[in-house]
Amino acid sequence: MTTKTNSDTLLEALEQKFDAINQKTETHLEGLLWSKPITYWDYIQTDALLNLQTQRTLLPDEMVFIMYHQVNELLFKMILWEINQLCHNEKPTTDFFTEKLRRISRYFDMLTTSFDIMGDGMEVDQYMKFRNTLTPASGFQSAQYRLIEFSSTDLINLIDYRFRATIDRNTPYSHAFEHLYWQAAGKDYHTGEKSYLILEFERKYREEFLRYMEEYNTINIWQKFKQLPKDDQKNTELIKAMRHYDHTVNITWVMGHLNAAKKYIESGKGSGEATGGSDWKKYMHPKYQRRIFFPELWSEEELKNWGEGY
Repeated sequence: MTTKTNSDTLLEALEQKFDAINQKTETHLEGLLWSKPITYWDYIQTDALLNLQTQRTLLPDEMVFIMYHQVNELLFKMILWEINQLCHNEKPTTDFFTEKLRRISRYFDMLTTSFDIMGDGMEVDQYMKFRNTLTPASGFQSAQYRLIEFSSTDLINLIDYRFRATIDRNTPYSHAFEHLYWQAAGKDYHTGEKSYLILEFERKYREEFLRYMEEYNTINIWQKFKQLPKDDQKNTELIKAMRHYDHTVNITWVMGHLNAAKKYIESGKGSGEATGGSDWKKYMHPKYQRRIFFPELWSEEELKNWGEGY
C-alpha cells in the first residue's frame, strides 16, 4: 500500500484545477521552469507607481499635494473593492456585513486623520502659487468618490434637497443625475449654466455614473441592509458599524477636508475661491448639504442637528 505524499496531493489538485478549464497541467508546470522568482518591486510595481507624480510647477510642496491626493484615490479604490464584495454578495451574513463596514470605515478613518499631512505639510505661500496652475481642476472631480456615494445609499439621499419631492424610483437616471446635490456646486448661481469644471467631469464620467446608478439601485449598502432578516437588522454591532460609516464619511471626513482647505483658501493670500470656482463652503459643509446615507438609523434630533457644532 502506497502513501500519498504532499507532492502527490498537490499534483492532483493542480490537475483538477487545470482540467476544469481545459488546460494541460504539464504545460503550466513547464512554464514554471522558465519563470523568474517574484520580487517586491515587481509585485508592487514600485517603479511605475513612483513615476506617476508629475509637477506642473517648480514649487517643492506641489509634490506633497500630488502624492497626498494619489494616496486618497488608492484608498478610495480599496473602499470600492470592499463595497463591491458586500453589495454583490447575494446573502451576506451579519458578521460579514459588519466586518466589511468596519474595513471601509477604517479606510475613511485613515483618510480623516491624514488631513494634517496636507493641512500642516505645505507652506501657504507655495500652495497659493501652485494652485493657480491647477485651475480649473478640483477634488470635486474625484470619480471614485462619486461611485462610493452611489454604492452606499439610495439615490434619493444624494438628490439636492430642493428637488427630492419631485424624484422617485421611477424617475429616469439621467433626470436624477441632473439633480444630484453636487450639481449645484458646478453651476452658475444666477444663470444655472454649468461651469467648465463640471462639463469636463461629465464628459469623462457621465455614462459610467449612469451605469453605476442603475447597477447599485437595488444592491447598494442600504438596500443590502434592508434585505437582511429583520432580526439581523436589529443587530447592535451592525447598526453601530452602519452609523459609524455614515458619520465618518459625511461629517468627520468632510470636515477634515473643509478645515484643511480653509487654512489655505482663507489665508488672505488669494481670492478666497476654490480652484474649480464652486461655493466650496456650502458644497462641503454637512449642515448645508445634509449628506446622510442611512437616515432611518438616526433619531429626529440627530437628523435635525446633522453637521452642527463642527
